[in-house]
Amino acid sequence: MKPNLGRIGEEPSWDEVCERFSGTELFNYLKDLADGKIKTSQKPQYIEAIPKVYKGKVKDLLERVDELGILDEMVERLELKHALNRDVKDLSGGELQRLAIAGCLMKDADFYFLDEITSYLDIYQRINVAKVVKEWAEKKPVLIVEHDLAILDMLADFVHISYGEPGVYGVITNAKGARVGINQYLRGYLAEENVRIRDKPIEFEMFQPREGESEKILVEYPSFTKSFEGFRLEVEGGDIRAEEVLGVVGPNATGKSTFVKILAGVLEDDEKKVKLNLKVSYKPQYVKADVNMPVGMFLRKINPMVDSSYYKTEFLKPLRIEEIMDKNLDELSGGELQRVAIVACLLRDADLYLLDEPSAHLDVEQRTEVARMIRRFALNMSKSVLVVDHDIYLIDMVSDRLMVFQGEPGKKGLARKPMGMREGMNLFLSNLGITFRRDEETKRPRVNKLGSRLDREQKAKGEYYYYFG
Repeated sequence: MKPNLGRIGEEPSWDEVCERFSGTELFNYLKDLADGKIKTSQKPQYIEAIPKVYKGKVKDLLERVDELGILDEMVERLELKHALNRDVKDLSGGELQRLAIAGCLMKDADFYFLDEITSYLDIYQRINVAKVVKEWAEKKPVLIVEHDLAILDMLADFVHISYGEPGVYGVITNAKGARVGINQYLRGYLAEENVRIRDKPIEFEMFQPREGESEKILVEYPSFTKSFEGFRLEVEGGDIRAEEVLGVVGPNATGKSTFVKILAGVLEDDEKKVKLNLKVSYKPQYVKADVNMPVGMFLRKINPMVDSSYYKTEFLKPLRIEEIMDKNLDELSGGELQRVAIVACLLRDADLYLLDEPSAHLDVEQRTEVARMIRRFALNMSKSVLVVDHDIYLIDMVSDRLMVFQGEPGKKGLARKPMGMREGMNLFLSNLGITFRRDEETKRPRVNKLGSRLDREQKAKGEYYYYFG
């Protein structure tokens, strides 16, 4: 695409475009682009489209795009070895994502664009991809678009903030230092531009690590196993407490969704030991629009009180559901469908609410609203909520206690019993090899840059989670 300088239906010449940007950093770039002196490589946002445009084996596709002779290195670094001889159409979302990143970086280009590198990846894969991209950026300029703030903290030297009204207009700011830019975005006020982009800041409450956990037990579950062909999940016995949010973290394919399905009664464990005797409301990992009706009608069928001022204030307004109440479910985007599914889950009358990957397809603002909404819901309505997610900041914001899944993806999983946030996060973050600190200004969680002084200090002390010296 070429900038049209705001003239719809009319394409200006490159000379006009360059003149418009003369005296700015973009001038030289656009001039070289117009003269064919810059070669770019792009990873698209929607990786689901790759199997539609490419038929064949993973290995053949990678060999075709490998202009730098680094195929073996990329396959190793991005853990694609097991997928090499499979057809592209048979890959999972996470495998497609890693294939797309490898394909982008293997091209001999002057500039690399990576649009949303974390979708479908578990937190381990996100950190691994971030390390690969960070090393790449030491050699060539890289621009990424991303909603996972933990990954931006690790990766970005500078950020541009994009703000506006979805589907109406958008503005992209000049580059800002990563910390300053992310903090301005969260505060909702851009100081240099003197622009307010949100009517209230996104605030991070200072309740980590929470020691005052609820002692009242809602339900205990026994230790159990669940076996599939080639995979076995072992679960340590534990409990879910009243009025708590229990976070669940761990690699993909270690049994997190299987565990949630057993609690929801969708699956049975091997010995049929798990009987919760509770009313459970469950939002699955993959949300489908399998009924053709307007959003408003769908939500009112679940709970007629959805139009009351409480639900409007607590659920509909924060997630901007009111704007799509008249849209049909099968016309919704992935993000809209996700927001409706979260609200639908919380509207049901239940004792235990299970939310599997509520952050998928949501932007930064929506993720923080979801986290705040779930916390308030658990406290105000005295309900117990279990949340599985790969966004480490969302889990940190929302959870009172943590369940950590370990094991060998696709072969065996071990679900540790729920533990306090400090113990759970220290175990989880040490497995990941990253450390957390709080931003002095916004109190938001931040991942320390790998190998930085703070990162090295915290690791030496074995304090991966909010070390205060």
